[in-house]
Amino acid sequence: MKKLLPLLLAIIGLGVGVGAGAFLQPEPEMSETASCDPTSGPCESEAEQTPYASAAVMDTYDLDKEWDYVKLPKQFVIPIIKRERVSALVVLTLSLEIEPGVSESVLARSPKLKDGFLQVMFAHANSGGFDGAFTTGQSMKDLRGSLNEVARRYLGDVVNDVLIEEIVKQET
Repeated sequence: MKKLLPLLLAIIGLGVGVGAGAFLQPEPEMSETASCDPTSGPCESEAEQTPYASAAVMDTYDLDKEWDYVKLPKQFVIPIIKRERVSALVVLTLSLEIEPGVSESVLARSPKLKDGFLQVMFAHANSGGFDGAFTTGQSMKDLRGSLNEVARRYLGDVVNDVLIEEIVKQET
């Protein structure tokens, strides 16, 4: 009987955990594209026509404008410190979306720009921005916003966006 009681408690605990997880599971969000049926005619809104970008993003991005792209020549390597030792490395490759014809001046200022980007990424790492599922949600929005802010501080309005081309985290 002594050996049966812990096993019975474990099975009951597992059942309660599964039941609670099923009960507390969030409902799936309905996207605006779900109501758009291409067979019944044109979609009603621009958001429904562009399933990969929200209408708010499309309003701020000028599709007719031409942009140049400058890939920063070296990757950024950010150490993740846990308990006073390097527990992981995050490697990022960045590019800049810029006004046409200013590539040379942007590359000439790249050392200052890289320094600013590294400061942002170190602060992001130290605040836990690269922990867990770091490529989802608010964490990436915060990182992109901070990178854009630094780019505009050093380069002005010639920068439209900072693009994260690659991001890899390697546990050590």
